[in-house]
Amino acid sequence: MINLTEMGPIDYMVVEFPGGRLSGEGLPMLVDLADRGIVRVLDLVFIRKLLDGSVARIEATGRTNDGEHLEVFEGAASGLIDQGDIDSVADLIEQGSMAAMIVYENRWAAPLATSLRRNGALLIASGRIPVQALLTALDAAEAAAS
Repeated sequence: MINLTEMGPIDYMVVEFPGGRLSGEGLPMLVDLADRGIVRVLDLVFIRKLLDGSVARIEATGRTNDGEHLEVFEGAASGLIDQGDIDSVADLIEQGSMAAMIVYENRWAAPLATSLRRNGALLIASGRIPVQALLTALDAAEAAAS
């Protein structure tokens, strides 16, 4: 049983694999992060958007196109990702592509979050800055300085 008062922030990520080619390049890194207690994978779902626009959920079994085993993620299903989430992601990806949806706890931040909650603090905002936005801002700053 997970003690909710001692959890770190929860994030999600969606990665598209154009052309349906599921690369396993990042999978060993994800396993390493989980093994070291940096993240805890709460939910992981693979979906395929077929050429006719229909969507199929892919079970985490077998191997990726480059030979990485997916079984290590079998059972990573907390129920946080539901059909509505899958449908929303399907709207974002191209036909013939696959996507991985992952919900994970940032365990590295759990002690800080626990301490703050214990002392009455409330998280009132959170967000992410996409790498592309950061690069655009840096380019703009560099151009303005020139």
